[in-house]
Amino acid sequence: MKISIGNDHAGPEYKKAIVKMLEAKGYEVTNYGTDTEDSVDYPDFAHPVATDVAEGKADYGILICGSGNGISMSANKHQNVRAGLCWIKEIAALTRQHNDANIVSIPARYTSIQQALEIVDTFLNTEFEGGRHQNRVNKIACS
Repeated sequence: MKISIGNDHAGPEYKKAIVKMLEAKGYEVTNYGTDTEDSVDYPDFAHPVATDVAEGKADYGILICGSGNGISMSANKHQNVRAGLCWIKEIAALTRQHNDANIVSIPARYTSIQQALEIVDTFLNTEFEGGRHQNRVNKIACS
C-alpha cells in the first residue's frame, strides 16, 4: 500500500514516528513534510499529498498540523479527496466507516504521538461500510 504524508512545523516528530511505524509494516511512504520546526505554510504540504491521493498515486494520505484544520481544509479543495480531522482513534474509525475518508488529518497540538500512531493504524485498517453511507459520500464532491 502507498501512503503520502505531509506536515507543517507542528508535526515533524509525529511524522517521523508515523513513517517509522508504516515502513515497519511494509507500507511505501512518500514524504512531503518538513523536518524542522521552522515556520512553514501548511498548504504547501497538503496539496502534494492530496494530489497523490486524487490521482491514485497513493492509496491514502496522512496530514499533520497544529490543529489539523488548515491542512485538512487545503486538502479538501481537491476533487476526490475526503480528508477527515481525527483526534482520537474512534473518530478515525468513523471517518473511514461512514465517510470513506482517504486522508486523515491529525492535530499535533491536541494529540500525543502515541495517539497519532493509534489514529493512523485505525484509519488504515478500517473499511468503508458503504450501504446507506454511499449515497451521502456521493453527494460530497462539487462537480
